[in-house]
Amino acid sequence: MKLFLIKLGKAFTALKRDGFFIGGKRILDYLFQFIRTILGSFRSGEALIIASGVGDSSHYRAFNVAEELNLQGIKTVVTMQDNPLLSVLVNRFQVFIFQRTIVTPKVKKMIHKIKQQKKEIIFETDDLVFDTKFMHATDGYKNMSSFEKMQYTKGVGEEILADPYVKTCTTTTTYIAKILKARKKQVFIVPNKLNQAELKIANDLLKNQQKRKDNLVKLGYFSGTMSHNRDFATITDALIKLFEQYPQMRLVLVGPLETENRLNQFKDRIESLPLVSREKHYNNIFQVDINLAPLELGDPFCEAKSELKFFEAGILEVPTVAVSNETFSGAIKDGVDGFLAKNTNEWRDKLGQLIENKELRREIGQAARKKVLEKYTVKNSKNTVYYDYINSCLNK
Repeated sequence: MKLFLIKLGKAFTALKRDGFFIGGKRILDYLFQFIRTILGSFRSGEALIIASGVGDSSHYRAFNVAEELNLQGIKTVVTMQDNPLLSVLVNRFQVFIFQRTIVTPKVKKMIHKIKQQKKEIIFETDDLVFDTKFMHATDGYKNMSSFEKMQYTKGVGEEILADPYVKTCTTTTTYIAKILKARKKQVFIVPNKLNQAELKIANDLLKNQQKRKDNLVKLGYFSGTMSHNRDFATITDALIKLFEQYPQMRLVLVGPLETENRLNQFKDRIESLPLVSREKHYNNIFQVDINLAPLELGDPFCEAKSELKFFEAGILEVPTVAVSNETFSGAIKDGVDGFLAKNTNEWRDKLGQLIENKELRREIGQAARKKVLEKYTVKNSKNTVYYDYINSCLNK
C-alpha cells in the first residue's frame, strides 16, 4: 500500500505540474515500462537489479547498468520492487543489486531468502537519499506531496545499508563513495553512462538535424526535478548581467523550476518547456547553444550529484559551463572540453566567451563529444574492477 500511495502522489504531481495531456502521457509511458520490466524479469540470469521505479534514477542506475553488465558478459535483468513475486526470483540469480529500494515486507522476505542461500547483496545509490539528514533539507523534499514524502520517512534503503550482511556498495561519485566508505563498506564507483539507444539518438540528431539558422544564442537549463531552484539561483546575477550585455541571448528552461522575480524583466527572452520523453529531451538539448550546470557549492546533496548534465549535452557537441565542484572538475578540463565556474564573475566571463564566439562553442562542443564517447557510454565502459568483483561472486 505504501508503494502505491507514493506512486499515486508522483502521478498527481506530474498531472498538476505538466497538465493532463503531457503529464498523463508521461504516466502512461512509465506504466508501460513498469509492466514490461516486471514481465521481463522472470528470466534466469546472474545479476538481478531491483529498481525503485522507472524514472531518471532507475534509467541510469538500473537499466543502463544492466545494459553495461550484459555487454560485459554478465547476464543481468531488471525488476521492480513492486514485483509481487520477488522471492521467487532469488532462486534464479546469484547477485542482487538493490537500487534505491524502499524496504517493504516483500523486500524483507526477499533479502531473508538471499541470506539463507548465502548470495551476494549490493547496495546501490546515486544520491544521499539513504540519509534523512541530507534529504529532508532539500527543496525537492519540501515541495513534495505528503504521499511522495512517504518514500523518505526513513532513508531510502537505510535498512539495507545498515545490514552487516551487506558489505558492498556501488555509487556514482567520489563524494558519495567517501560517505559509504565511512560506514565500513567496500565501494565501487560506477559512473552514469549513455546507453546504446541514446547514442543512436544523438548520432541521428547530429547527422540529420540542422542547427538553427538564426543569430540568437540560446542558453539551456534542464532541471529534471523540483529540487534545483536554489541551484539555478546561484547564477541569476550572472544571467542578468549577460542579458543586459548580449541582446542576442535567450534562456531556455526545461522542467519544473521557480526562478527569481528579478528575471521577469527578460521574460520575452525566456522560454519554458515541460519535461518530455528521453528522445525529445535530447532534441531539446540539441537546439540550445550552451548548456548550464549550476549547483550550490558546499551543499552535501549537490556535491553528490553526478556529471550527467555534462555528458548528455556533450554527446550532442553542446558545450557546458558547470559549477566548479569535485565531480565536474573531474569530468571537465576547463577551457578544453567545457568550462568551470565557481562564482558570479566566472560564470559571466565564461558564458560571455561562448556567447561571443561561435567557433569556440564548436571547438568546446566537439572536444566534449570526444570525451563522452571515450568515457561515458556503456559501449566503451572499462570498469574492470567492478566486473571482476561480480564475476568472483558468481564463481563462489
